[in-house]
Amino acid sequence: MARRLRIALLIGASRQYRRDLLRGIADYARVHGPWSFYHEEQIQGTSVPAWLKHWEGDGILARLETRHLVDEIRKKGLPTVDLLGRFDVEGIPAFDNDSVAVARLGAEHLLNRGFEHFAYCGLPGVHYSDSTGACFVEYLRKAGYSVSHFEGPSRHEVSGANAEHKAALHEDELARWLVTLPKPVGLMACNDLRAQQVLNACSKRDIAVPNDVAVLGADNDDVLCGLSNPPLSSIDPNARRIGRESAALLERMIAGEPPPRDKILIEPAGVVVRRSTDVLAIADRTVAAAVEYIRDHATEGLHVDDVLRRVRLSRSTLERRFAKYLGRSPKAEILRVQLQRVKQFLAETDYPLNKVARLSGFNHVENMCNLFRRRVGQTPGNYRKQLRADRGE
Repeated sequence: MARRLRIALLIGASRQYRRDLLRGIADYARVHGPWSFYHEEQIQGTSVPAWLKHWEGDGILARLETRHLVDEIRKKGLPTVDLLGRFDVEGIPAFDNDSVAVARLGAEHLLNRGFEHFAYCGLPGVHYSDSTGACFVEYLRKAGYSVSHFEGPSRHEVSGANAEHKAALHEDELARWLVTLPKPVGLMACNDLRAQQVLNACSKRDIAVPNDVAVLGADNDDVLCGLSNPPLSSIDPNARRIGRESAALLERMIAGEPPPRDKILIEPAGVVVRRSTDVLAIADRTVAAAVEYIRDHATEGLHVDDVLRRVRLSRSTLERRFAKYLGRSPKAEILRVQLQRVKQFLAETDYPLNKVARLSGFNHVENMCNLFRRRVGQTPGNYRKQLRADRGE
């Protein structure tokens, strides 16, 4: 019988990102255990927990928030894996989000919506915010675009623990900056809480979201994204995978494998699209109106003739303008929106396929399944199974 490993978890659970790390660790232990965990809720950025000094175990999984915590863990002499990546510590391998990939995904998401003006709102002095912001600016610079960057507040005012809450005190300054941005603009924030602050500032100045400012967050905190108005699009950072892989590495280190020298970067899982970026920055207002009408009604069994009656254009004119601005036909746009809704239902519900088809605007479940297989490369059932496997369910 395998020896039960004793693992200390220095990872708070106050936010979904950290809870997903813990879920990933639990996923791994459930399959490869048994493990015994020692875990107490921690406040972000606080001092070393008192129990650590006398705790005896086999290994530690931690988010190394401070140098003091690094020093105390090194005194323990136990195999340790860092799930934050702020510090470069010899002998303690670190996992982190791939800032380049996160920034690229955010930039491409906004570019694909037709934006030509871009902005970034971060938290000065917070390592992941600075890193993602720099990569976002550089990616768009290489693509031929400039990025407006929110300069205030200062690093001194918002760095350290609870940086977002400190930054919230500067909402008026943020709102004034948003007013000055060229419109329409695609804006990326460093995380969901910062993005929600942007949405609140937009509301304060009657700035339309997503038509004037499309807002994209990061971390995909589904509670926070759902509480936002409008619901917030966000980048899924793949935190659960980080948890699983960090646990696997720790087990190998406990068995005697030397730790890797380089930081291990995990790419994000993708963009979860909600209303805050569900827009196309199209100069042709008639096409923009047609696209908006399709997105609002595609799941109601919409036909191209319905769109034509709405915008009062000939079919050839509408198709020509769609080809110019979207690179696809009105019919293809209807199917794209329907397919997106199918994916949403498969990911978020246990509805049978015939109900998914009906709610997504398909008259027959066979039509939905055939289209899904052609566009996605697998059946809806296999797609749902893969999603659940990726989540460790």
